[in-house]
Order: sequence, then C-alpha cells, then structure tokens
Amino acid sequence: MNSINSPHVFMRSLATRQSNLTMSKYVRDAVEITKAAGFDILIIETSGIGQSDTQIIDHCDVSIYVMTPDYGAATQLEKIDMLDFADIIALNKSDKRGAQDALRDVQKQYIHNHQLFDKKTTEIPVFGTTASQFNDPGINRLFLSLIKKIKEKTGVTLDTGKEITDEMTEKIYIIPSSRIRYLAEITETIRNYNKWVNQQAETAQKLYNIQNTIDILISDANKDIKLIKKLEDIYKQAELNLDNHNKQILENWENKKQLYKNDIYIYKVRDNEIKIETHCESLSHLKIPKISMPKYAAWGDILKWALQENVPGEFPYTAGVFPFKREGEDPTRMFAGEGGPERTNKRFHYLSYSMPAKRLSTAFDSVTLYGEDPHIRPDIYGKIGNSGVSISCLDDAKKLYSGFRLTDVKTSVSMTINGPAPIMTAYFMNAAIDQECEIYIRKNGMEPEVKKKIDEFYSQKDTPIPQYQGAIPDGNDGLGLLLLGMTGDKVLPKDIYEKIKKDTLCKVRGTVQADILKEDQGQNTCIFSTDFSLKLMGDIQEYFIDNNVRNFYSVSISGYHIAEAGANPISQLAFTLANGFTYVEYYLSRGMDINKFAPNLSFFFSNGIDPEYSVMGRVARRIWAKAIKLKYNADQRSQMLKYHIQTSGRSLHVQEIDFNDIRTTLQAIYAIFDNCNSLHTNAYNEAITTPTEESVRRAVAIQLIINHELGLAKNQNPLQGSFIIEELTSLVEEAVMLEFERISERGGVLGAMETMYQRSKIQEESLYYEQLKHSGELPIMGVNTFLSSKGSPTIIPGEVIRATETEKKYQISMINNLYKTWADIAPAKLKELKQATISNRNIFENLMETCKYCSIGQLTSHLFDVGGQYRRNM
Repeated sequence: MNSINSPHVFMRSLATRQSNLTMSKYVRDAVEITKAAGFDILIIETSGIGQSDTQIIDHCDVSIYVMTPDYGAATQLEKIDMLDFADIIALNKSDKRGAQDALRDVQKQYIHNHQLFDKKTTEIPVFGTTASQFNDPGINRLFLSLIKKIKEKTGVTLDTGKEITDEMTEKIYIIPSSRIRYLAEITETIRNYNKWVNQQAETAQKLYNIQNTIDILISDANKDIKLIKKLEDIYKQAELNLDNHNKQILENWENKKQLYKNDIYIYKVRDNEIKIETHCESLSHLKIPKISMPKYAAWGDILKWALQENVPGEFPYTAGVFPFKREGEDPTRMFAGEGGPERTNKRFHYLSYSMPAKRLSTAFDSVTLYGEDPHIRPDIYGKIGNSGVSISCLDDAKKLYSGFRLTDVKTSVSMTINGPAPIMTAYFMNAAIDQECEIYIRKNGMEPEVKKKIDEFYSQKDTPIPQYQGAIPDGNDGLGLLLLGMTGDKVLPKDIYEKIKKDTLCKVRGTVQADILKEDQGQNTCIFSTDFSLKLMGDIQEYFIDNNVRNFYSVSISGYHIAEAGANPISQLAFTLANGFTYVEYYLSRGMDINKFAPNLSFFFSNGIDPEYSVMGRVARRIWAKAIKLKYNADQRSQMLKYHIQTSGRSLHVQEIDFNDIRTTLQAIYAIFDNCNSLHTNAYNEAITTPTEESVRRAVAIQLIINHELGLAKNQNPLQGSFIIEELTSLVEEAVMLEFERISERGGVLGAMETMYQRSKIQEESLYYEQLKHSGELPIMGVNTFLSSKGSPTIIPGEVIRATETEKKYQISMINNLYKTWADIAPAKLKELKQATISNRNIFENLMETCKYCSIGQLTSHLFDVGGQYRRNM
C-alpha cells in the first residue's frame, strides 16, 4: 500500500465486516465499477484464508495462492483446497530456515493433487519467492508465469520482453550466514582480553611483591641467603606466566614517563616527524603537563593501566587515538545549511573567517535528502532550502564550497546525507577536481580560452551559464566558480585532467555520513532498498581503495540520530558500534582488505548530560581497538576510532532558551575532555529555528572559551585517573557488550532490524524519558522546575531563518536549464549507469562520470528502477 504512487493505479480496501468471510459481499459490485471505468487489470486480494475457503476463484480469471513455510506439518498440505484450485502458488519468505524443504513438500503435494507424476518440479506453477528482496529470481519467474497464464486463460497478450529462466530464488546475504555471530564473537574476544589483563596484572603484582621482599632481605644485615634463593626461584617460576610484551612495558615504564617530562615529545605520522612541547605555562608560571602520567609504583597497577588505559595514541586508545591534539586546529566543526548554495557558502565563510582550519559541516534540505529535484510540486516547493541547503547538481556543489580549496590539508568537509550519499559524494569529488583544474588553467594563462569555450557551448545550447547568485562574501576568493556549467575534462587535455583527478582524490579531506543502518533504525531518510544502499556504500569504499582516497571517510557511522530519536547513551553507543562492525563484516565479505577500508570509517555521537556521556569516546575507542586488533588482526591505523561529536539537540528546550547554552557548554566539556576529534556545539535557539549569525557565533565561542580559556583543558587527558570515570568506563563497556549479545541472538544487526528490535527499543527509551520529564522526576530547569515568575513561556524569536521565494525559484529554473543543456548526453549516461547496476559492477565509477550531466533527481529515479525503493516494515 505504501509504495503505490502511480497515477495509473487505484486501490480500495473493502472490509468484510464478518469474522467468517475472507471477502466483502460488495466485491462483485466493485469489480463491475472498475471494469466500467476502463481499468485494464483488476487484482483482488483476500484476507488470510483458511484451509478450505476458495471463494476467490468465483471472482477471477487467474488465481494465485500465496503461502509461507510456516504452514505446519507436511500432512497439513492435504487440507488446503487452494492447492487444487489456484493457477499459481507462491511460497514466500523462501529465505527462512526450512523453506527449501517446505517448497519441496508443496511441489510434491501439487503433483499428487493434479496427478502430474510425469512432470518435473520446474514445470509446475509452484514458486519459491523472497518478496523482500529486490529483483528476486523467484518473483521474476512467478511474474512471467503469471503473464503466460493470463494469456492462456483470457487471450490477452502482455509483452514483458523477458523470458522465463530456471533460476531459483536465493537470498543474497549482506552478512554471510556463517558470520552472523560476529557480535557475540567480538564480545567473547573483549571479555577474554579483560580477563587476561586481570590475570597478567595479578602476576605482575605478585612479582612486584616478591621482588620487594627480596630487596628487603638483601638490605638486611643478617641476610637469609637460603630464603632469598627460594624467593628468587619462586620469582623465576612466576615470571613464566608474564607475557613478554607486558614484561617490556614494565621494564620501559620509567623511560616512558620521562618522555612526557622532557620539554619536547617527538612522534611520527605517515613518516612526518612531529615535535610537540609537552608543557604549557599558566599565568601563575606553573608548568602544566599536556599529558599527565600516573604515579603508580606497583607493577600490577602499572600494567593494568597500560593495558586498559594507556597514554593517548597507544592501544587500546582509551584516552585518545593521537599522542597529542593537533596544533593550530581546534576540533570546531559547525553545522550549516539554509536556502540555496550561495547563502550557505556565505555562512561557511562567516563561521571559518580567521580560523586557521576550515572545517565545514553541511546540512541538506529534505528535498535533497530524499533525492528529489527542486520543483513547483506543493510537497516539494515549500521544503526547498528550508532546514538545510538545496543541492541538486554539480554546479550547486561548486558554489556551495567555492572559496575553500578542498585539497588543502586544513580544509575538511562533512556532508550529512544518507540515501543519496553516493551521488553527493560524486558531486563533491568532481567539485574538488574542477577546482584543481581551475588552478591549473589560471596558472597556465588559459582563462580567456576556457571562458570562450564555455560561452560558445552555452550559446549553442541556448541556455544561460550557471552563475553565483549575489555578491561573493568576504573570505571567498572565487575559487571553484570558473568552471560553473562545465567540467575540467571538457577544456583540458585528457592526460592532464586524469593526473589532476588522481592527485585530487588522494588529497581531499572530510567525510560523508552515508550510514543507512542508522537511518532504518533511528531516522527516516532511506530512499533505496537497504541491501542496495549497502551495496552502494561498499562501491564507494571499493573506489576509495582503488584510487588511494585515504583522507576522506566513506561513511560516518552515526549514533547521533539514534540518540535524537530517543535512545539512551548505552543504546546509542551499542547500536552505533554494532553498525560499524556490520560494515566491517560486509566489506570483508566483498573481499576488501580491512587495513585498506577500516581507516576510512569514522563515527558520530551525540553528547547529552547523562553520566554515561562523559565516557562515550573512551568506551567507543576501547571496544573498537580491542575488537579490530584481537579479532580482525588489523593494523594500528585501523584500530583508531575517530569520531565527531555534537551536543544534544534533544536537550535543547523551547522554554528559557537562554539556558540551552549552559547545557551545551557542559556537554562540550564532556566531549573536549574525552578527546573528541571534531565537535559541533548547538546554538541556543535551535529548538525553534535554524541558527542565526548571532546564536551560531555564541555556539562557536563555547568551544573556543573551553579550548583556550579553561585552564584544565590545557591538559589533554584530564579524565584519566578519576575513580568515577574508570568505574563508568567499565560499566558502560560491559553494558554495550550485553547489548551486542542481545542483537546477536536476533541474527546480528540486519536480523534485529527485520523484527524492528532497534527501532522499538529506541521508542521505549524515548517514552521513558518523556514520562520522567512530564512527571518532573527528571528535573529540567526552566521547563518543569525553576520556572520564572511568568511560568517560563516559549519565547518567539525575533528572527526565523527560511529560504526566500527568489532562492526557491532560482533553484527550480537552474535545474530546468540543466535538463535542457545536457538533454543530448544525459539519457545515454543514465542508461550506462543502469547497465552497470544490473551487471553488478561498481556503480560509483559510473556515478563519478554521470553526475557531471545529471541532477540528483534524475540519478535517484533511474537507480530506483534497478535497485529498488525503500519500504519500511509496518
């Protein structure tokens, strides 16, 4: 029902109003009315029928009986009358356990009922189908048999252009059936490691105690040589139980501590030597260490700390994945998106003005998020450019990021988009490539020649050259605008263009969200079938490996939206990490090297005020590192979990909106103290409107004040050594593993999604929060307690940000010009894209080329035909 969107299809539900009938008494009248209205084919579906109800055959020319493998014992088949009367029988859900045996029994029963003992099972109209799978061979065979049966019984020929094959339905598993216990295996691996750590720490402590006793006896004037010898023998025996690596940790402990006492700490990143000052000076002239080391003396304490905590930049990365924070670059990454690309470009330049690093985070409007083009249709028009930027083609992407050199090491772009993420990634990559082409053109004095080519091309097409609307903002040098309406491969020699493309792909830095699992679990911007979306994600990662894209994350595995939908911090963390391990398993099943793809995975969490949020990053890094190293045997770079964090949007309230900055500040302190890699701080008025320039400036100031004014933030591991932090870390780690086991029992992440486990749990936790908030058991200042004398009413803001009519109309006219400009090329490119999909080739290869000529709407509509549209379980 929820996928019938064709103007050629009409659907009407007729209730029976009686418990013992499967059909309404008005069906015959309804059939006559629709026949009179000129419909070509009428399909009548009954409610689930029992063993003997065959009323349907009195109303139709051709009948289909749909059943599932859950009909019971094989003897029950003898009682089903429809096996005698139906023209075609479908055994759906053929991917379920025991379905093949059930199909065999139904086929045997059909042969017996119809006395067709000379027929093969492939010659009778009984089909195993998996309707939940797009382009299922069983469904295809059933459909073609139905067309053939209609012709036999009615004389009507319906040409499909396809032939019936012997191909049987077979579920294409994203995660191989032999691997569905992956989460349980991860849990076992981590628990075994934790147990081993405790055992090793006990051994180390025992050795420490023995050595201390020996030292005391040696220093005694009356040495007991015999006792000393006996203790030394006990020591040697006990030492056999201490791992050699752990022995080295203890032997090198004092040297390690000294490294952080020295004035300069030296380490390498990709063969580049980095020197960091280890201390900073306070106003009182005290030397504040950037990394504080524990003062432990006992070997058991030292070893346990080294194996479970350790310094930042060393396994298990509990305190952080890099030895020190990046110098000259704050983790600030502010979300922006409103109106057309020009308005958001202006906001980006406002946010990053005078900042040493340009960290851009892009919010897209719902039209873009659902893969549609700007249009006058009422359900689209009102949403163009609202609550996000409207980006529907390559030229939009060029204008959006103009003035930022996308290959600069200090420029990083994040794109919050999921369903059409592969298309947006292709736009971004081409925008970056064309920027570098523009730099080459200007450097070689080719500008007049290129402008002439573009002018001649558009005069032939009789369409206007796309232009940046309005004045270029401060800080924008115009980079990226020379090739609007054109791509570098049309104006440069092929060899030069290919070299520029290759070099650009190696340098671009940023991330695209693309996480389709969390969309199904916690948000709603799914557009393709889940399996096809995963296939597209795998294609992007495969393309990244083949083209050495090392600095751009192919997916940001997101817990933020799971938390915003209502999940508590444990569920957010568990579901997000479980989704991450699902991508690992899927990419491994496609034959990718974990050390090639794991560094391209990033994470995204929400930070609320609950106690568990104070250790969100610590636990995530620890679990990821242990699993990736110990279970998947991946290298050091793969073990590093890097994440962006955003303060909780859900914690912002429309009452007393000024208080929201206080909440955001506390959440930002959690994130910065926990060594996040990237941080967005919400504006206080986001509960009501898209942030204004004034409110977003205050939001940025929160981070800057913490990073540059808060004294304790001068230290980069301030949480380590706290009893409550260590306790919370252990509690949350164990709680996450328990959730892993619950998901594993349901067949892993994808199996749990089929029964809507994650979505249901999120809803339950959301309801619990709302109940406590409503009752006042969960005190929220200015909302349910500490109200002002006026009752803390909602304040209507003086300014509400919305897209203008001019912006909306321009976006529509621009996309119509795009259709006209590339009308002679786009159809062939789209056909190639479809063929690549049908042939199961890497689609992203084709998208990189096709996106030069096609809009996001053109691309998604063509991919729907070959990849299927998303349908939520109802």
